[in-house]
Amino acid sequence: MRITTPVLALTMACVMPAHADTLLLNAIDSSRAANTQPLPSRGATMTSVQSAFGEPTSTRAPVGEPPISRWIYPGYTVYFEHDRVINTVLHR
Repeated sequence: MRITTPVLALTMACVMPAHADTLLLNAIDSSRAANTQPLPSRGATMTSVQSAFGEPTSTRAPVGEPPISRWIYPGYTVYFEHDRVINTVLHR
């Protein structure tokens, strides 16, 4: 009786496919592919982002250590660590 429980659990784990992760990744990949506008690249400075993309619609003050700040543009948000871009995220 003790052996059948782990064997049954292992069998069920191998039989059950996980489709949700695949669907989420496909949705993310397709939204990135559909984006044709240029975005700030990782490592760019605040000064270069401002000169290339203009003034942000709004900004958020730095938080934490290292300081992370946000510049919000129409359609995307740029995240900075100190004065360098660490990520650009498209709005849904």
